[in-house]
Amino acid sequence: MDYIFDNDRPIYIQLVEMLKVEIISGKLKLGERLLSVRELAMKARVNPNTMQKALVELENCGLIYTERTNGKFVTQDNKLIEKMKKELANEKVNNYLNDMKNIGVTYEEAIVYLQELGGK
Repeated sequence: MDYIFDNDRPIYIQLVEMLKVEIISGKLKLGERLLSVRELAMKARVNPNTMQKALVELENCGLIYTERTNGKFVTQDNKLIEKMKKELANEKVNNYLNDMKNIGVTYEEAIVYLQELGGK
């Protein structure tokens, strides 16, 4: 994954979002062991403390867990992942529909655009 950050929001929040997408999309598998904090930080080109802060957030929401002395792992709770996937999808759809409304596109027209562009 390419880690590209914007300057408008804290980097750790952007890391949480990126890693969350990797988990709920299946790029990181259920139960998969994560790289060490230092390795993840080097990969993302961020300070290890920033990466650790992001991982704490992911652990707080249940997407990862720590096994003492073994490292951090992706949750094996498929229901949690499906719930978060649905929440993220709802958020993205609502953002899309609001953006379309703001430029004068009706709900029906927005759906047609999605159908026309689906698969592209």
